[in-house]
Amino acid sequence: MTELEQNIQSYFGVVKNEDLQAISSFFHLNTLKKGEYFLKEGKPCEQLSFIRSGVLRIFKTHDGKEVTQWLSVKGTFVTDLASLFFEGSARWTIQCLSDCELYTISRENYKQIGTVVPKWHELEKLFLIKCFTFMEDRIHGFLSLPAEERYNVFFENNRELFNQVPLQYIASMLGMTPETLSRLRNKQVKNS
Repeated sequence: MTELEQNIQSYFGVVKNEDLQAISSFFHLNTLKKGEYFLKEGKPCEQLSFIRSGVLRIFKTHDGKEVTQWLSVKGTFVTDLASLFFEGSARWTIQCLSDCELYTISRENYKQIGTVVPKWHELEKLFLIKCFTFMEDRIHGFLSLPAEERYNVFFENNRELFNQVPLQYIASMLGMTPETLSRLRNKQVKNS
């Protein structure tokens, strides 16, 4: 099983080998350099990508301040789902924080998968449910966990990011100031 097929399997559930091969045939490998944009807010999102390597930041500018929604890393996908599916303007800007390699499928090719893979609509439904469940968990964490617990959960699952991206982006994504993040990091170091 190829790396791309493993990514597809992790997001779309159990997929037969011939279907995996058919789905992966719609994707192509492309690269973006650090600082380049995958997508800009207000533009239509025409693609969905699985990240082979690199880190992309999903953010929005609000009242002159950038707010980081998420940091996407190897093995995850990146897109603006609402723009991709509903063909409207993107709500987010997505920028490379490092050189990136992406397995990318265009919106048009994405729509064609159903003509080649008979169970595609069931698989796509599982994909969207997984995305929705992830967002529910994230919202629950924001509503119920204090800043220190949000930090600890994120740190345990994403240690490598703390050496790869500016800490201000992590702080923004966790809904805290850079000063609060710094205080929590120092406390963690002292307790180690």
